[in-house]
Amino acid sequence: MPAQPRPRPAAAAPFRVPPRPADAPEVHWTLERANAALPYVRRIAEDVVRDYGRWRTRVKALDTGRAGGVPLEEETRVRLQREVRLLAADLRSHLAELGALGLDCKSLDEGLIDFPSVVDGVPAFLCWKVGEARVEWWHPRDAGFAGRQPVAGAGVAEAGSTADATGGEGEAC
Repeated sequence: MPAQPRPRPAAAAPFRVPPRPADAPEVHWTLERANAALPYVRRIAEDVVRDYGRWRTRVKALDTGRAGGVPLEEETRVRLQREVRLLAADLRSHLAELGALGLDCKSLDEGLIDFPSVVDGVPAFLCWKVGEARVEWWHPRDAGFAGRQPVAGAGVAEAGSTADATGGEGEAC
């Protein structure tokens, strides 16, 4: 019997959302607005974490050719492949929802979400992940999660502020 193609491993998962067009104005989230949107964002991020875990479990079973220590039967393999495709489609849909809000999911495992913002006049991200009650962290755009700092005391753009870090106008959220 010829070898069956396997789904891509988790590291190469096709879950990235295409970038916004270069001419689309960037949305700058205020802390107030990010926290107001959090109930909706939280539901999406929780769906991402749940579905990504399910996707990884099925991919692992396909990669090892085993489920629960027992070799996969053809029917099980076909079912798992179908579930992998469906979960991948769901994940792309969740990420597209976040992308439509101008948000980026930086970790499918943790539901780590970045909200583009301006802190002390410099482009930055407000940062939140599943399990946190509120958006209370930020980091410079080039620092990533390791550069997270508490929002308290930082000069996060306020509601109604639309000036971006270059003095131009961006859309405030």
